[in-house]
Amino acid sequence: MIEPTFFCDELARRSVEFYTGVPCSFFQGPISLLGQGGRGRYVAAANEGAALAMATGAELAGTRSAVMLQNSGFGNLLNPLTSLVMTFRVPALVFMSLRGWPDPEADEPQHAVMGASQHGLLDALGIDRWTLPPTPDGLVDVLDQVEHSRAEGRPAFVLVPKNTVGVDAGTVRSAAAPFGRRQALSALAPHLGDAAVYATTGFISRELYSVAHRPDNFYMQGSMGHALSLGVGSALADPDLRTVVIDGDGAALMHLGSSAVAGAAAPPNLTHVVLDNGAYESTGAQSTMATVDWDAFGRSVGYRTARTVNTADGLDAAMRDISDTAGPHLVVARIGLDGPGQTPPRVTSGHSPFELRCTFSESLTLKRSSYGR
Repeated sequence: MIEPTFFCDELARRSVEFYTGVPCSFFQGPISLLGQGGRGRYVAAANEGAALAMATGAELAGTRSAVMLQNSGFGNLLNPLTSLVMTFRVPALVFMSLRGWPDPEADEPQHAVMGASQHGLLDALGIDRWTLPPTPDGLVDVLDQVEHSRAEGRPAFVLVPKNTVGVDAGTVRSAAAPFGRRQALSALAPHLGDAAVYATTGFISRELYSVAHRPDNFYMQGSMGHALSLGVGSALADPDLRTVVIDGDGAALMHLGSSAVAGAAAPPNLTHVVLDNGAYESTGAQSTMATVDWDAFGRSVGYRTARTVNTADGLDAAMRDISDTAGPHLVVARIGLDGPGQTPPRVTSGHSPFELRCTFSESLTLKRSSYGR
C-alpha cells in the first residue's frame, strides 16, 4: 500500500501545488494531509466537473494541479473534459477511484455499471490511463509516464483501486454531537406522515432506513446531488402528493441550481430538508469548505419559506409550522458529525434497488387510487 505521506510528497516533488476534487474514501489519507497544509492546497469542489475546471484554471495560471474524485462522478466531468481540457490541450492529472471494480459484488450496487465500464469509457475517448499499483515504486513509475502525456497537452487518468493508498492515521473523529444525523432524522420522522420521501445517497438514506423505514421512502443510491430533482419531478407530476426531500449539504451544493429550479417551478406540496454538518461524512468527514446562509439563499431562489434550526426541538417546531402551508419550503438543520462506530447499515443489505423501487412505486400507486386518480 502507498502511504499518504509518500503519495503527497511524490506529487510535491513533481511541483504539483494545487489539488481539488470531490472526496472519496479511497483518498481519505492524501486529502487529510493536504488539509493540514505544507504539501499544497486542497479545495473541495461542489462537483467533479467544477473540480476539473478549477484544476484547469490553475494550470492556465501556471500552477501544476491534480484532481481526486470517485468514478461514480465521471459523468459530471465529461463536459469540461471533452470540450475544455481536450479541446484546448490543457494538461490534466486526474486520480480517480475504481469503485465497483474488479468485483462489483464487493461494493454498493450503484457502482456496478461504472466499475465495469470505466476502462472502456476512457479508451473510447482516447484518454491516457493507468491503473495504479499499490506500491511506492508503482506510483513513481506511473507518474513518470504521466509526464509524457503532460508534455503533449493530454489529460492523464490514474485509476486507483481500493486499498491502494493508505488512510491518515492521525485523523481522529470526535465523539458524536448532541444533535447529529440520527437525532435529526428521529425528530423529522413523525412529520413525514403520508408523504413521498426522497432521501439522498450515503449515510442519510442508511440512517433513515434504520430510524423510520416505510414503503413511501425512496432511498436514492448513487446519483449524488439529484435527490431534489427527483422530488421536484414527483411533486409536479402529482400535486396531491405531499413530497419531502431529505438532503445533505454536500449533495445540495453539488447541484445547487436545482434549488433555483424548485423555487421557480414552485410546487406547493414540496418540502426540502437539508441536514448540514459541513462535511462529506460517508467518505471520511472531509470539509465541504462552504458556509451557506440557507435562509437568504432559499428566499432568493423562490422558496416560499426558508428556516435554519440547530436543535431537534427546533426541527420539530419548523416542521409543525409549515405542515398546513403551501410550499415549496426549505428547512435546514445544522447538525454535528456522528462519532466513531455510528455508521448505519446499508439499505441494500436487505433489499435490491429494484425491489426498493417497486415497493415505493406500488405505495404511490395506492395513494393515487385512494384519492380517485
